Amino acid sequence: MSATDRDSDSDVDSEAESGTRTEPDPDLEHEPDLDPNPNAEAAVTELPPSAKLVYKVLEYEGSLTQEEIAGESRLCSRTVRYALDKLEGQELVASRVCLEDARQSKYWIPE
Repeated sequence: MSATDRDSDSDVDSEAESGTRTEPDPDLEHEPDLDPNPNAEAAVTELPPSAKLVYKVLEYEGSLTQEEIAGESRLCSRTVRYALDKLEGQELVASRVCLEDARQSKYWIPE
């Protein structure tokens, strides 16, 4: 055991004895979370396969209309509507009227 190993062991022992723990420095850079909402992944696993596919398409492509989602996913428009309804019911997807065509809505995954 080297001197630095003994020093680090004594630091751990002193933390355990005092019951205090040093917090990580917030100024240091930490790895960003790859999944902004870990609960979303758990909720998606409970959904039908079509809803999972639509969620993944939106995750990769960003904001899309129903027609664009149908094209990317190769699902029929009725299935896309069903999947979006399920996703919006779970609050996993948000929508807004499309500015280019007010007859359509844009769908995206909220942060």
